[in-house]
This record gives sequence, structure tokens and C-alpha cells, in this order.
Amino acid sequence: MKNFSFRKKDDEYFNTDHLKGDIKGRSVRGGAITMGAQILKFSLNLISNVVLARLLTPEDYGLIGMVTAVIGFVSLFKDLGLSMATVQKEKINHEQVSTLFWVNVALSVFAALVASVLAPAIAWFYHEPRLTWITLALVSGFIFSGLGVQHNALLNRQMHYKALMLNDVISMFFGVIAAIIAALCGLGYWSLVIFPIVLGLVNTIGLWMACSWRPSAPAWQSGIGSMLAFGGNLTGFTAINYFARNLDNVLIGRFWGTQQLGLYAKAYQLLLLPINQINAPITAVAIPGLSRLQHDPQKFRQYYLKAISVIAFLTMPTIVFMIVASEEIIVFLLGSQWRDASLIFRLLSISALVQPICNTTGWLYISRGRTDNMFKWGLLSSSWLVTSFFIGLPYQAFGVALSYAIAMLLQAVPCIYFATRGTPITILDILQAIKEVFISSVVASIVVLGIKISIGNSLPLWAILIIYSVVMSLVYFGLLFYIFKMKNYYLNLFKELKK
Repeated sequence: MKNFSFRKKDDEYFNTDHLKGDIKGRSVRGGAITMGAQILKFSLNLISNVVLARLLTPEDYGLIGMVTAVIGFVSLFKDLGLSMATVQKEKINHEQVSTLFWVNVALSVFAALVASVLAPAIAWFYHEPRLTWITLALVSGFIFSGLGVQHNALLNRQMHYKALMLNDVISMFFGVIAAIIAALCGLGYWSLVIFPIVLGLVNTIGLWMACSWRPSAPAWQSGIGSMLAFGGNLTGFTAINYFARNLDNVLIGRFWGTQQLGLYAKAYQLLLLPINQINAPITAVAIPGLSRLQHDPQKFRQYYLKAISVIAFLTMPTIVFMIVASEEIIVFLLGSQWRDASLIFRLLSISALVQPICNTTGWLYISRGRTDNMFKWGLLSSSWLVTSFFIGLPYQAFGVALSYAIAMLLQAVPCIYFATRGTPITILDILQAIKEVFISSVVASIVVLGIKISIGNSLPLWAILIIYSVVMSLVYFGLLFYIFKMKNYYLNLFKELKK
């Protein structure tokens, strides 16, 4: 009888029929919650970046970048795409999730062992003996995160975004505080090691507290074959994509050293900081929502186009602003010792113009269960990006950033075309959804550039950035709301968020 009650309680995490009647409402409310949490996480991340950049050196960041570029690849296999398989699958039960939980735990332990064995090889490859102990310390986080994979997936499946976002903010807070205290105590690059370890441990504890489901013994005949295949293809794409997106760090670190890698890695990290705060919460909401609508083509199409219009609305003006004001942003936030990272930051920002939209194509593959096609695209895309790294490598970090930016721009249209095949969505639909935002962003950035040329360095940095921001906002919103008449569209969206 007790077992029956336990299983009945667990059913709240498996059955999703009650979500289908209000997918739009739940997604909008979830988007509001996750966006609010992302603002808090962005603030914490920004504080940690500003404080740690002044307490540490580019060499410290370069050391950590050398390690994370390699062990990050190994860590991909601790999940094997099974968290997303749990979210995407229409019907699932306790035995299946329990089996996937133990698979994730076993994979996490195996990944930690593999990374530990690789530690001396990483140190040898970079000619840097300090990397051995850095690697051994970082891999401990694999096991912590592996224990929370399925709990996170179940909360996502049920769209419990409030619990997920609260847990993310709390774990981020503890990670940032631990890193700053370590840096103030003079631990140097070890503060960057402590950050992810503390964050991962607190996050997993929080997931177990938020999700009352507990695994039972694995049931290998529970019908998880299709989920393993789904996860395998997704992991294949993720691994290839990760390799392509991180080989630049490996090559710069190997051939140009910690200083160049530190500048490159910090520029890339700062670029992703605002973009991830926008993309991550919308992705967290969009994939479960699209998964529930995969058999309703018209609603699927409307949902996706509305989501990417929101992403474009938030990311495009931010990115073009970073392109124009790259040097001012870098020096103001990180200090003058990071000035050499500003040109790298500008070039990487150019690549980010299309990156948020291209990233949403993953929603189409995952929500429809077509990770096999996602894997095929990953092979083509990664080969193209890897080639660009080698072309730019002789010209240090600057050359890699320039070559990467060009490669990203050239692959945007093929990326979207390949993902939308077989869906009710076309490239023209996507262009229509973002064109007003793109034009408004570009025109606003041109105006800011004109002001930048006019005033030069005659004012303090903080005053210059305020002027740029005000002008950018006024021109952007003026064009978008009153010339393109998009004001009512976004006001209606805001009203939906308040419901």
C-alpha cells in the first residue's frame, strides 16, 4: 500500500496531460519567472566578473580556460542527452526515469575517471604542470551534477520554472560568494575552480529538495531504448558542437599561451553573459512547450515564431551596442589591463548577431524528436567552424576571432534552412519575424557610432556609456514602436506576462 501511494505521488512528475490546455499561459508565465531569475543571475555574474577581473590576471583565466576546454568535452557524456529525452517524451513512467537516473550516475562517475586519467596529459599538452591539480579538482563536480540530471528534467517536464529558477539563483549566489572570498584570500586561479564546484553542489542539493521524486532500482526492460537513441544523437550533436566551439581555446592556449587565451576567453565570456541570460530562460520554456505542440503544426509554428521574435527583440540591440562600444565596455567593466581584449570582443560580437537565432533551431530538432538530423547538421557546421579556426590561428587570438565571425555569418542561412525542413516554418517566416528588430538595431547603432566619433574620449567612461545607452534605446524603441508600429505587439505580450 505504501508503495502504491509513493508511485501515485510520483505520477505528478510523469503525466503532462494537464499542461496541454494552457501551454501558452504556462509558457508566458514561465518565461516571466525565468526572465526575472535571469536578471538576478546576470547581476550576480556581472558582479563576479567585475570583481574577479580586478583581483585576478588574464593568465589566471587562461589556465582555467586550458582545462575547461578539454574536460568540458568529457563532461558532455555524463548526461548523454537523457535529461532532454525525459522532457521531450510524450509518455514516461517511474521505472524509465529511475533507470535513466542510474545511467546518468554511472556516466558521471565514468566521465570523472576519464578526466582524471587525462589530467597529466592535459598538463603535458600545454606544457603547464599546474593544470594537473586544477583538472583533478574540477572533475569532482561531474558527480554532483550527475545526481541531479533527472530531477532537473522532471521539473522542466512539468514546467515548474519557479522552483528551477530559484534554485539556479541560490546556487549561483553561493558560487559567486565562494569565488570572491577565495580571490580576496589570495588563492588566485583556485577561486575560478571553487566557483563551479560550489555552484554544482548547491544546485544538486536544491534539485533534490524541490523534486520529491526518488529513484528505485533500475529496470533495464522498461523500454528506454528510444530515449537512449534520442539522447545518443543529441549527445553526438552536442559533442561535435562543443568541439567546434572550444577548439579555438585549445589552439590559442597551445600555440599562443595563457595571456592570449585569457584575453580571448574573457572576451567570449563577457559576450555570452547577456546573451545567455536571454536565451537560456526562453529555451527552458520553449522546448517543453514545443514538445507538447509537436502534433499541432499551426500552433507549433506560431509558438516558435513568437519566441524567436522575443529573442531577436532582446539580443539584437544588445549585440550591436556591444560591437560599437566594445572598448568602453571592456575597460569600464574589467579595467585597463584588459584593453587588448576589446578588439577580440568586437569581432566575436559580430558572430553573435546570428548566433541567438541559429541556436533556436535546436528547439525544432529536439521538440520533434529529430536529433538524428541535428547530429547530421552538427557534422557539417562543426567542420566549417574548425576550418575557420585553423585559417585564423597564425594571427593569434585576433585572427581566430575574425575568422570565426565570418564563418558564423556565412553558415546562418544553411543552419536555418536545414532545421526548418519538414516543419510548417520557412526561412521567410523567420526573416519576417525579426526584420523590424534588425533594422531598428542597426540604425540605432549607426547613430551611436556617429556620437562616438563626435565626442571621442572627452568624457569619463561611465558618462560615455550612459550617453550611448540612452541614445541607443531612444532610437531603437522609437523606430520599432512608432515607425514599424510594433508597440501594441509588445504591449500585448507584456499584458500576457502579467496574467
